[in-house]
Amino acid sequence: MVNIIKSLDNSQEQIIKNILDLHSSNGIIDIDLTYSKGQFYKSGLVPQPVIKFDLEPQTVDTIKCSSESTPYMSSTMNTIMFDPPFVIAGKTYKDNVDGSSKNAKRFGAYENYEQLKNHYYNTLKECHRLLKDNGILIFKLQNTVSSGKQHWTHFFVMKSAMELGYYVKDEFVLHNKSKLTSFGGKWTTQQHAMKHHSYFLVLKKSSNKVNYNIQ
Repeated sequence: MVNIIKSLDNSQEQIIKNILDLHSSNGIIDIDLTYSKGQFYKSGLVPQPVIKFDLEPQTVDTIKCSSESTPYMSSTMNTIMFDPPFVIAGKTYKDNVDGSSKNAKRFGAYENYEQLKNHYYNTLKECHRLLKDNGILIFKLQNTVSSGKQHWTHFFVMKSAMELGYYVKDEFVLHNKSKLTSFGGKWTTQQHAMKHHSYFLVLKKSSNKVNYNIQ
């Protein structure tokens, strides 16, 4: 019986394995730009990346490096992983009282949405430079709410990727069973649906296959 790969799962490791099985030429991640503690690879379902980068290395074999500027030659990588922060938390979130800014303190955060967009866009450019033709970037992201405003980050990333020369090859949705939140503490009035999902976009260095312009 054929094992059908579905777009929805509650295991990020399974999603990454599915992406590698479907879209990677050799099933190996050449560079993880945001390795952190290597949560994607703990169970062994997904092989460890060949090169581990992070702006703030958490393991002895991780190289300190910005995802926006790497030391490798152009057109040398088949598969790249990028899992950046998605929270907007201002400048002083690390000093906030215990119980607040949980996601920001655990995973990192941006001062404002412009800073997030600049980081994402510059990394998309750098990955496009690094990838061989038909190589893929696996980009994990989540939409976010900041200052009462809904930010559709997945739209921004897909639009930017197409402008830079990627084909949005595939999309997977991770269903989060639980979520760190400050709701019920500092925040008591709900204005948007609480997000229990994030995305894994598969961006291929290739000409776009779909025309989204109105004729």
